[in-house]
Formats: sequence, C-alpha cells, structure tokens
Amino acid sequence: MSSSPSPSPSVADGLQDPQTLLASARPFLMGDFEAVHPNLPSLISVLRSVGAGEYWKAQESVCRCGLFHSAQDVNLAIFNPSTASDAVRSHLGGTAEELMYLFFVVPRQSLILSDLIYRYTDVELIEHLKASEVSLRNAKEGGLFDGDEAWRKKVNSLVPSSGITVKHVKTGEDVLVSRRVVAIFVMMTMADFSDQIFGFQDILFDNFNGRLEYSVVEFNIKNGKRVGAGGNQVPMDGRDEELELVIPPVFDNCTRVLGAEEQIEARDLYWEAVCEGSKKGLDWAEELLGRSIEKNPFVGEPYVVLGQIYLTNGRFEEAERAAEKGLRHLLEWGSPWDKRMSWEGWAAWCRVLLMKAKEKSWPNTSWGILNLGLVK
Repeated sequence: MSSSPSPSPSVADGLQDPQTLLASARPFLMGDFEAVHPNLPSLISVLRSVGAGEYWKAQESVCRCGLFHSAQDVNLAIFNPSTASDAVRSHLGGTAEELMYLFFVVPRQSLILSDLIYRYTDVELIEHLKASEVSLRNAKEGGLFDGDEAWRKKVNSLVPSSGITVKHVKTGEDVLVSRRVVAIFVMMTMADFSDQIFGFQDILFDNFNGRLEYSVVEFNIKNGKRVGAGGNQVPMDGRDEELELVIPPVFDNCTRVLGAEEQIEARDLYWEAVCEGSKKGLDWAEELLGRSIEKNPFVGEPYVVLGQIYLTNGRFEEAERAAEKGLRHLLEWGSPWDKRMSWEGWAAWCRVLLMKAKEKSWPNTSWGILNLGLVK
C-alpha cells in the first residue's frame, strides 16, 4: 500500500497537539486506572484473579471487549465460554459481552484480511480514500449524494448494508456480522496487531513481503527444518447501533496508506541506524533515520532517536520538533513500534528529550546521561 512522503501535518490539520494527547495518556502511563474509568480497577482485578493482565483503550463498550479480549477466546479462554457468560456479562454489560463473543467466533483473520484488505490494490485504496473524502465533503456542504460512485460500490460489494454472514470458527453455523461491527473489528485488529505483532511472527508466517498474509508453515521441531503445508445466526439484537464508530488517529487519522515495501525499507533503515550508529557515527545514523522517516512518517521511535542525535549535537530547535513529532505518534498508537522497550518507557524518554530541548541543554558525560529523569 504505497504512499508518497510528505511533511507531517500540523495541529491545524486536525491532529491533536502532544500536550492534549499526553493528558489523555497520562492515566495509563501513571497506572491511574480509576481516572480512565471508575470501574476499570475492579475490571482489571477480575482479570488478574484468573491470570490475565493486559488491556487497551477504546470507547467504553469496545474498551471492555478489548480488556477481556481473551476471556472467552475459543482457544485460550480464561473463562469457560459454556458456563461463565453470565459472570462475564455481569462485569462488562450485555453489549460488550456479545461483542466479545462475536470477536472470537467469527473467522476474523479471513474476514478482515482476505475478505476486505486484500481485496484492494494499493492504487485502488488510495484512489477510493480520496474519492470518499470528496464525496463526504459534497454531502456535508451541498447535500449531494451519489450511490453509483466506484468507492461506494466496492464497499457495498464487500460489506453489504445487511451485514456479512460468516461461519462460526468451531461449529460451522452461520453468524451474522453487521457492517458496524465489521468496522469495529477492523479497528480492534489494528490495535491488536500494533500491540502484539513482533518479528518472530514474520518468521512463523513467512511475512517477508510485509503484507502479513499468514502463509501456513509447518515446523519440524526434530530436525529444525520447516516444510510448506498446504445454521444459527448470532445477532446483537440491534445493540450494535449503540457502538460508537471512531477513527483511530494513526496514519493521519487513517487518511494515508503505507506501502508494504516502504514499511520494510523504513524498518530496516531504522534498525541499521540503531545497531550501527555507534560504530559509523551520528551523521551517518542521522541520514539513515531521515530516510526511514521519509518512508514511514507515521511511527514515533525514529523521531525519538533522531531527536537524541540532534540534542547530542546541540541542535535544540530541531530536537524539539523531532521529539514533539515522536511523542505525538507514540501517544496516538498507545503501543511501541520498536518493542525493545515498553510504550511507557518510550514515552517517558521522549518527554525527557523534549524537556531538555526546550531547556537547550544536554549532558556531555556518561553520568549526566545516566542521571536524566523526568520528575516534573
């Protein structure tokens, strides 16, 4: 999915400034879960009592579904799906519990990837995004609506207004998934992949073209080699209309398309700069990081590392701009792209860089670096 490099939009272009994003993320960074929602600490306690300890943020019903996203997984359930649905419902509420149930009984990989994402070419997706923006503007400003537009026909062919009927992953029974729920599952899958996809999945599924097509690979543990391996409906009784549709802030509010090749090139340039920069010099690393950002300007860590190089060289204004962009992207994603360090760690370090850039100071000794810490 290709994208031409362009300068990152300003706050005036509809992006939230880092301080606003930081205010939203601060409860998560500080572990102040009650500030997120009064019921969140008790919900987390329920999960911890049965051996779970992870969550992510969304609107309330989707947030609760994500928080308990493994609770009734057909393969990894920590609550028995056949006996504990009432207990889960009592904690989550009916809408969230039913959404969570659907999340795990539909064949989500094929629904989201094979039946939706892979049905678009990169060029087609870019063209349809642009056309949909024009169409939306015409509808809002002039009351114009054209149901024969190519982008609408494509969406309607893939996700009809009546929803999609898929097969239950265990029983094979028909399961009806509404268009609104499909949209929410796309968003949740984005969050899921962002948080949980690591490099080892690339090896497991031969993901060397960057498209995450989940090629089936059978591993022979003994010799270390691998070989290729070749109803009832469950509606939500209308409650899916209660689910708010939101657009994630990433990829410039989901208006840009990042190509698989660009993603890989950006990752490799970043990794080379990080691993070889101390040997080949900061100027060399700066050049690679700049090229990485040109390929993929939508993640925070390259900006963070580049900001540190600017600080080391006393280029404080450039450091401040890089750190602000890095912090914005980190807070937008809510999970790390470079998973050597936690999201909280990246955000804290980036805030240190931003603070020092504004102070126009940077330590020039090893102990000075070691003693850096954000206490404000």
